[in-house]
Amino acid sequence: MPRKRPKGVVGVGWACFASAMLGRTEHVPMSKDYPDTLVRRTSFEAGGDLGWRISALESPRDLPAPWKIVVVTGSPSWAEYWAPVLAALPADREMIVVDRPGFGASQPSDHVPDLDVQALALSPLLKAAPGQQILLVGQSYGAAIATLMARRHGRRVRGLVLLSGYYGEPGPTARWLLDTGGRALSLIPRDLRNAVLEVTGQPERLAPVREALGRLPIPIHLIHGDRDDFAPLEAAERLVAETRARRSIRLERVPGADHFINDGPAERLLASLDACLPAPRRRFPQVRWPVLAVPSLANVGAGLWARLPAGLRDRSWPGLSPTREAA
Repeated sequence: MPRKRPKGVVGVGWACFASAMLGRTEHVPMSKDYPDTLVRRTSFEAGGDLGWRISALESPRDLPAPWKIVVVTGSPSWAEYWAPVLAALPADREMIVVDRPGFGASQPSDHVPDLDVQALALSPLLKAAPGQQILLVGQSYGAAIATLMARRHGRRVRGLVLLSGYYGEPGPTARWLLDTGGRALSLIPRDLRNAVLEVTGQPERLAPVREALGRLPIPIHLIHGDRDDFAPLEAAERLVAETRARRSIRLERVPGADHFINDGPAERLLASLDACLPAPRRRFPQVRWPVLAVPSLANVGAGLWARLPAGLRDRSWPGLSPTREAA
């Protein structure tokens, strides 16, 4: 039975301090909670020849699943908070959840303020097996990065999900954390420090993100808790109202959910993600048209000739009388 992880903002903060004191990059090693047949730690080289090694958790599959769900996490960025969702994934789905650059076991050690650079670094996540389709999920701060990834690789992505998306408008909890963390940057652990630095500098970098949302040739889905005090629901509602999407944009309000929807029941989140998958194309049943018996022209002519009045049939009609043609 997997152990419960600390939830919410306070739990995440405590986990940061505990991991730093113990010298761990994972708050709780995954191998103690889940067999590697369900949840497995992996890594890959960052895109763009940046020279970084990026860490992630994945749901291993013997054969590629029809759908690959790519999750770009928030700030601080820890994939293990998605472990229950990974373990509950059905066999016809696979998922990979990343520790973004500057967090967890991913390089570099410092924060990466440029959203475009992060999108470039995470681009290898969008590689798919032949015939496989990708649903891209951006959580909290990761929503802006996922949007830029979709802009770069729109043909690879079938849908974009912005989960508890953060768009530079902090709620009361986020404001308190940013203010408190900003005053104690030299005292707080690396992951918290990097989170404070990147979130503080995000608003001035959001213009390309908003522009990209209006140009994406794929459906966009926002999933947001109505009790989110970190990234207000009102900000998500304004984003939907102000975005003229090329395809469609949809907002799902999750009653009673806070900023950490992935900490809730895994089945609820998986159901919300399934609703973001494009409906399968309808295959119309094969229509079998009736076979019509078409009479020959000779039979048609004979029938018309038989219907002529006797006086007309007695007259000479070269080439038309069946009787005279036969003679």
